[in-house]
Amino acid sequence: MPKFVIERDVPSFGNSSHQELKHAVEVSNNAIKSMNNRVQWLQSFVTKDKIYCLYIAPDKDAVMEHSKKSGFPANSVEEVKAILDPSTAE
Repeated sequence: MPKFVIERDVPSFGNSSHQELKHAVEVSNNAIKSMNNRVQWLQSFVTKDKIYCLYIAPDKDAVMEHSKKSGFPANSVEEVKAILDPSTAE
């Protein structure tokens, strides 16, 4: 199944408390459950004003559906074409 990188513009999200982050994760998990787990959230990277998420999903439409259900914006959704790390050069 394809992987997608989602860029979410969420001003000041990086300043969230642990409790606020926990709540955001609960909201996202509930949206995934409501979709019968058609998408899988792998991880997210939080910066000051953005969240970069990695998902497995059947298509971009499923990622956008999760965005709508969770209330988190999906400003950019791109399918991952390759994954690189230092061992790629070996």
